[in-house]
Amino acid sequence: MSSSTQVILLERVENLGELGDIVNVKPGFARNYLLPQKKALRANKENIAYFETQKKVFEKQNDKNRAEAEKMAEKINGIKVAIIRQASEAGHLFGSVSTRDIAQAVCDKTKETVTRTMVQLNQNIKMIGLMQVSIVLHPEVKAEVIVNIARSDEEAKTQAKTGRALVSEQEQEKEAPAPAPAKAESEEDSSEEEAPKEEAASEEDKTSKDKDAAKEEKKAK
Repeated sequence: MSSSTQVILLERVENLGELGDIVNVKPGFARNYLLPQKKALRANKENIAYFETQKKVFEKQNDKNRAEAEKMAEKINGIKVAIIRQASEAGHLFGSVSTRDIAQAVCDKTKETVTRTMVQLNQNIKMIGLMQVSIVLHPEVKAEVIVNIARSDEEAKTQAKTGRALVSEQEQEKEAPAPAPAKAESEEDSSEEEAPKEEAASEEDKTSKDKDAAKEEKKAK
């Protein structure tokens, strides 16, 4: 079984190549993503010849799609969308916010067509707060939006104003730095207590020496 599949890219693919590049990819990536999404063609002799004859058409279509994406980016870039969800006092969501939720929120606010596949999110969001999310409108065009996840419209407004999540005071105390251990204080106390003991010991030695000296003086007499 072949460990890689060779394809011709029909558009720029991040971390892979530009339009017209012939690259090696994993068979599953080609079969499940690049080919069905019409982002590439198998790089066999027939398709290579076909691409060469249609290269200008592909480039012209790509330029058109990029220009449309740039216009959309102007409307979307920098917007803030609020998503209201139930969550604990510590800010943990009872559920999560997905790419579909974010796409729908952006569509509702801008009236532009944004799909979940355009939303770049490594994993669903499970905490309230503000998060910057990239929307890929074209392989060469991205827009950044701020997703404001809160438990109410009022809380969303406060978070937007302060720029941080609203969590309970108990949660903030957990995140605060721990106080210095008491051991250091006890060590200081013990060192302070040792000084008088040393002084007392030196006084005892002096008294003992004085007694010895008195005895020697009596014997001499």
